Amino acid sequence: MKRHGRRPRFTSPLTDARNRAAELLGRPLRRLRPATRLVIGFFALSLLSTALLARTGPAMPASEAYQEGDIVSADVTSPADISTVDEGQTARRRDAARHAVAPVWTYDPARIEQALQSFRSSWTTLRQQAESRASDANSNNAPSPGDLVWPGPAEDPVGAARAVAAHRFDPSALEALTRILREQGGGFVYDERDAAHLKQEGQMIEVRGGTPPSVSVSQAGFSSVSAARESLRRRVSQLAGWTAQERESIASALVPLLRPNVYYDVPATESAAEAAARAVAPAVVTLKRNQTIAREGDTVTPHMLGQFAAVRRYSQTERRPQLYIGLFLLVCALYWGAWRFTEYRSTITTLPLAPRRAFALVGISVLYGLLLMRVGFALAESIAAQSTHAPTNDVGLWTFAIPFAAAALLVTLLVDTQLALITAVLTAFFAGLLAPGSMLTSCFALVSSSAAIYGIGRYRERQSVTKAGLLVGAFGVVLAVAVMLTAQKPLTLNAILLAAACALAGGILTAIFTGGLLPVNESLFGILTDVRLLELSNADLPVLGQLALRAPGTNQHSHAVGQLAEEACRAIGANTLLARIGALYHDIGKLAAPEYFVENQSGYNPHDRLRPQQSARIITSHVTYGLKLAREIGLPHQIASFIPQHHGTRTLHFFLRKAQAEAAEGETVDEKEFRYPGPKPQFKEAAIMMLADSCEAGARSLARPDPESVRTIVSKIFDAVVSDGQLDECDLSLRELTKVREAITASLVAIYHARIDYPGFNPPSLDPAQAPHIPPADFDSEERGYRRPIEVPISRGGEVEDEALSGDIKK
Repeated sequence: MKRHGRRPRFTSPLTDARNRAAELLGRPLRRLRPATRLVIGFFALSLLSTALLARTGPAMPASEAYQEGDIVSADVTSPADISTVDEGQTARRRDAARHAVAPVWTYDPARIEQALQSFRSSWTTLRQQAESRASDANSNNAPSPGDLVWPGPAEDPVGAARAVAAHRFDPSALEALTRILREQGGGFVYDERDAAHLKQEGQMIEVRGGTPPSVSVSQAGFSSVSAARESLRRRVSQLAGWTAQERESIASALVPLLRPNVYYDVPATESAAEAAARAVAPAVVTLKRNQTIAREGDTVTPHMLGQFAAVRRYSQTERRPQLYIGLFLLVCALYWGAWRFTEYRSTITTLPLAPRRAFALVGISVLYGLLLMRVGFALAESIAAQSTHAPTNDVGLWTFAIPFAAAALLVTLLVDTQLALITAVLTAFFAGLLAPGSMLTSCFALVSSSAAIYGIGRYRERQSVTKAGLLVGAFGVVLAVAVMLTAQKPLTLNAILLAAACALAGGILTAIFTGGLLPVNESLFGILTDVRLLELSNADLPVLGQLALRAPGTNQHSHAVGQLAEEACRAIGANTLLARIGALYHDIGKLAAPEYFVENQSGYNPHDRLRPQQSARIITSHVTYGLKLAREIGLPHQIASFIPQHHGTRTLHFFLRKAQAEAAEGETVDEKEFRYPGPKPQFKEAAIMMLADSCEAGARSLARPDPESVRTIVSKIFDAVVSDGQLDECDLSLRELTKVREAITASLVAIYHARIDYPGFNPPSLDPAQAPHIPPADFDSEERGYRRPIEVPISRGGEVEDEALSGDIKK
């Protein structure tokens, strides 16, 4: 704790920075009227909820998972008249049309002519070479075969040249060889690499162009280039008048010339296939409203898949805007009902929050639960989709692990069980919209939330959340089996164990997510749970430590008032813990000047030397300073409310009369300078605090606080407070007021009980005339004088004003 100016600093720099940031961020909203903020928050909540609910088309929530051969889990009907293209069936038909297209071949008839021309050219060149060499050698025209080489492509060019020269370039031999080459290469010769595209039918396109005729592959004489060459060798080997070596050599010159003249035309075939696919008419799916597409237990067929896709497409396109609008209106109606119930609930009971803040907490809790459910359902579907064996492939079993009760448990611990029940109903309804099982999932969510709401007591310890989670898990196991029986799921041992494990996990997750969000909402909404109140009672907190150190009398007075207020609240069923903790902080403003308050004085009264206006200003300022200090340390609003309300709007009558007596003739004393700023008590605990504070001070002022004196002064204070109208703004009834008076009287009597008479000692006389004289040095500061109840300085508002009396009078 650091010094802040001339007084202690009760907050860290980080807390100050956080408070300033929150103030800056919330400033735009605070400029709006409360009704405007409510409308903005209402529609923002509805929009966010609608966005989380709009996950898939409601007509077929499970159709995405169907495949051919699956079993339909529920009846599927058409939500409207639908006429749409079956993309799957259309794609299958077009693929079939593409595969049915005959391959396109390109035919080049000039290829064989080029081969013939090449062979004749080589024959002529070889003959010219032979004739030229013969003339140069002046021979008898008999060339030397060993000097000639076949000029064209050949495996054995020397042998081919010798074979032709041996037959003296006989024209008939040339004609026979070219005829064989024409006949073998004049058909449809294709490359072996195109053999995979051969079909029964095909289309032929000549290089020169023209309309592609349809040809029969089997009848058109298609042959591979290797088969054609082998046939060529076989026919050459049958030539008459040629030796075997000559036939082999001349064949080696003919075979290279025989090449494919038919080629598989890839671009032309693909173009023809696409043209055929475009010519296929789309497959149309036509459905009527309420037409049954599939019944539970049917086997999914390709035709059903097309119908499912049509319904799904309709839900995701035409019906998507309708879905959003319908969900938004439905969510708005539900939240409006919750808001009206919250308003009604605030009129019949005292809620720890204002109606709008209570509704905001309900809405945020439902939104939080909706987010958990959305994520939970997505995870359940993902886990089930990855498994192919029962029971792990059942989505419904995995959904038992979703923490449905987290939102209702959060509202139960923070606000009220009835508002928590409304939260549970909204959560269950939204779970039905999200879940595949719909009604059964809603029932499971509602009963789980009810177990969390009514299965725990007051939130006095952190373990309450864990106990609630375990209780939800135990109920969930029974509910899970009930849901399985209702849904007629197979009750195998593995299925029951999986369902029980998921239900227990759901209870544990409920405790985890609720416990994690509790402190956030306590801080965000300023809610005082019993646990938070117990934390505020820690004497090591800086403010309480400083109060005990610098103002010990005020600290003792606060504890005594807390004890009285706690007993009084217990008598009428009010919040005892709130009253006791409020008493610890109701006078923290006295830290500014503790010596100016009588409980911290030891004989000397500084007010004796001050003007009445100054004294009144100092005394009343402990309220304003206390509120400032409460804001600085982040004290919850309900606790801070005790600071101004325990004094109300009462007037310091003794200082007022003293000021009037000291005023000059004609001078007017302003009564407002002697009045507390208020307001009057707004709730029962604050009213009880006002009464207990005055009664404790009055009883402490008595010299002999015997039961009769205590009862007399308590009644006097109660009558004064009621007569002054300080209890007009709280809901404390006369019957409750009587119980409060009796409880405070009994507590004061118990605190200031008479001592036991010991044998041999005479008790002092009650007659003031016979009372022994006590020297001033032995004066007990706790008794502050010997007064009868009628002598205690009680103002018209029922407040004991010891500060108005001088030290001599008090003695």
